[in-house]
Amino acid sequence: MEINSWFECKVKMDVMKEGGITKPETSVYLVDALNFTEAETRILEETAPLSSGNIEVANINKVKYAEIFPSDSENADKWYKVRCMFITYDEKTEKEKEIGNNMLVQAANFHDALKNFDAGMKGSMMDYRISSIQETKIMDVYKFVVKTRTEGDAKPEYEG
Repeated sequence: MEINSWFECKVKMDVMKEGGITKPETSVYLVDALNFTEAETRILEETAPLSSGNIEVANINKVKYAEIFPSDSENADKWYKVRCMFITYDEKTEKEKEIGNNMLVQAANFHDALKNFDAGMKGSMMDYRISSIQETKIMDVYKFVVKTRTEGDAKPEYEG
């Protein structure tokens, strides 16, 4: 399992609407970054092409997601937070114990979120139960990917 540091970023930006009118809009994005400073830099880079004027990061929160399950479906335009309880057996106390994890699943609706989550967990050896599934306000997820460097590049770049 990969270890990621996820930051939920609330971004206020001017967006071009129908009829050429620019209106302010606030959206939430998820960014994989090392710290708050990098999260702010990355989200500004990723969202700049979406803005047609002013852009600012209104808030950043560190969040924990054990796993993220993106979807290839064109209809999967929402992100759902799945609270998953892994069931383990404590041999010392001889009792079952549940360990909670949050997962993020991309889907078109609640039923697809459940289906996509189950598909993502298909190879898991752990017993689990889902305690909740809820739609989030997250518009997009930007995972850290190092682009291939060419000679003369000063630093690695990000790919969303």
